[in-house]
Amino acid sequence: MGGVPESHTGWTFLTNHARVLATIADDPNVRIRDIAAHCRLTERAVQKIIADLEQDGYLSHTREGRTNTYRIEPGKVLRHPAEAGLPVASLLSLLVEDEARRKHPDGSMGGGNPNPTAH
Repeated sequence: MGGVPESHTGWTFLTNHARVLATIADDPNVRIRDIAAHCRLTERAVQKIIADLEQDGYLSHTREGRTNTYRIEPGKVLRHPAEAGLPVASLLSLLVEDEARRKHPDGSMGGGNPNPTAH
């Protein structure tokens, strides 16, 4: 699994920051390499996004050996004035639920965390 992921042209509904945060919400022990592959970003871009999210208090991590465990701050409100007062947990609950549905169309939730804010 190497190389630069296939790029996307045009606009999308979600930002890369939202995609990275949703991927972490699905698995708080996910590797940067796996986030990059899932989100179709470079590892360097994912590192920058994680740094942004940590700097603004949406995310923190603890390191144990070579593994990072991320913790999302569920009560932190979204940044844009149009979403004033909406906590990040509300957005993530929709994104993680949809991700679980796409991975397991038979209705089972699989191994993902049904409550992304419980980390």
